[in-house]
Amino acid sequence: MERVGAASARAALSRLLRRVEAGERFVITRRGRAVAELRPVDAGDAEAIQDAIERLEEFQRTHDLGGISFRALIEEGRRY
Repeated sequence: MERVGAASARAALSRLLRRVEAGERFVITRRGRAVAELRPVDAGDAEAIQDAIERLEEFQRTHDLGGISFRALIEEGRRY
């Protein structure tokens, strides 16, 4: 699997995505350390992702955060 630096990946994202669509996979590195994998989404992943989105949307419709915003929760989490 080809390794690509983060800056190079950012600069060549469109080209990398075309290659990923053709079935290639890449490891994205930062300072020489692997941090992510760029790969095609397989059908099972796509279905699982769609299912998760639907379950989250249902959860959001049926649950209340008591007036707290998601933004406030995110900012609170960043302090730790």
